[in-house]
Amino acid sequence: MNIGTIKTLGELRKNGYVRKTVKQEIRENLIKKLQNKEVTFPGIVGYEDSVIPDTERALLSRHNILFLGLRGQAKTRMARQMIALLDEYVPVVEGSEVNDDPLHPISKYARELIKEQGDATPIDWLHRDERYGEKLATPDVSVADLIGDIDPIKAANLRLNFADERVIHFGIIPKSNRGIFVINEIPDLQARIQVSLFNILEEGDIQIRGFKLRMPLDILFVFTANPEDYTNRGAIVTPLKDRIESQILTHYPKSIEMALAITEQEADVLSEQKAKVKVSDLVKRLIEQVAFEARSSEFVDKKSGVSARLTIAAFENAISAAERRAILNKEKDTQVWMSDLIGIIPSITGKIELVYEGEQEGPYQVAFNLLEKAIRAQFINYFPNPEQLKKRKTGEVKEENPFKPITNWFDKGNQLNLFFNTRDDDKIQHLYKVDGLHALIKKYFKHANEKETGLLMEFVLHGLAAYSLISKKIVEGKIEFKDLIGSMVNLGSGSYSTETDLDSDDFT
Repeated sequence: MNIGTIKTLGELRKNGYVRKTVKQEIRENLIKKLQNKEVTFPGIVGYEDSVIPDTERALLSRHNILFLGLRGQAKTRMARQMIALLDEYVPVVEGSEVNDDPLHPISKYARELIKEQGDATPIDWLHRDERYGEKLATPDVSVADLIGDIDPIKAANLRLNFADERVIHFGIIPKSNRGIFVINEIPDLQARIQVSLFNILEEGDIQIRGFKLRMPLDILFVFTANPEDYTNRGAIVTPLKDRIESQILTHYPKSIEMALAITEQEADVLSEQKAKVKVSDLVKRLIEQVAFEARSSEFVDKKSGVSARLTIAAFENAISAAERRAILNKEKDTQVWMSDLIGIIPSITGKIELVYEGEQEGPYQVAFNLLEKAIRAQFINYFPNPEQLKKRKTGEVKEENPFKPITNWFDKGNQLNLFFNTRDDDKIQHLYKVDGLHALIKKYFKHANEKETGLLMEFVLHGLAAYSLISKKIVEGKIEFKDLIGSMVNLGSGSYSTETDLDSDDFT
């Protein structure tokens, strides 16, 4: 159908236009995508076997949908992508506030216009991008915002009394007629407003200050809610929840691989940063592990959740930390070192809600704790588990401890200071000072280049500190590695103290 040549109701009828509801449109277009094996929700990672099939089944059933899940689980993004399942253009009566279908008008304005002009009634074409409405539910949202109210200015301009339907100023829901309407955080709406939504879903009634209009709105409703809100800030009233046919549970990434794919896709990294800063797979996995540790931490509120935005922001901050260091050192390129991960702490503290015990620890201490646990968890994926080496049973063949030369070097009273803004070459030279460290890397990673070797050497030191085999402190712009016993003795005697000390014992 050539929509550019169809300007009136008569022309629309001659061209064989067949009216479809929004849910019929979405159903038919979804079926085509499924038949052609097209991706229905592009860019949504980790939901291929769970949320996406559930959503497709709900849309095929022509259901209104409730996405229930913690923050940062792509609930709103899923809803917004449904726009692509609408027909590209649909006809509307020209001048209609509620996008009246020319073949099925619901407003008094459209009905009277068609009665007066018949086949000459002018029509417009509405693009699918204009058929989406969204509202964040807050306690101050009123019925007037969503449904509508009497407009005295309109009554005066049109010289109508308040008993005439045409004096009504429609709210965002009627204006979303023949489209998709999303209400985020639905439990935050007052109960009386939720009841007004129930009337729309069930009866097609819109009641505005005494007007009871029979307006069977043609809308796909999508609601989102956080399980926490069911108890903390309100609930979905039972009659409304009963009319939402499909409730779909969302979730966080179930594996590091899924989480890596999400961060890679969503992180906003400039091309100049990509050219200047290399990020190893090891660092990427450590950043993702922080979120996994946070979701199971006793200090973090599990009901609030830990958004995928934590790792996205942390990844961007890690790159910026390395970029800043390279700029200060006038280096053309660099990589993200372990010491650069100090730069992701603000991304962690701003993205987690703490329970009482976490508040007592303090947000920065909890963030360092999570980073240390992430290092501990990932360390055994690259090197032998230090705890397994300790726990050999009697009679077993004694396995050589590959970390012994390193810990012996520190036990002799040696220490290593790694400054945050050290040049790459200088940092590598400092790492070579530790006996056995370079040999360990070459034993397990024979083909690593110089910078990869340097990063792995630094990672080993952080890993040994996480397993309490050596001591690690962050002191005024540097990370200080020492032997564990000597560090404890010095700390106990009072000969070593600073307000910025963060002992590895506090992290494990």
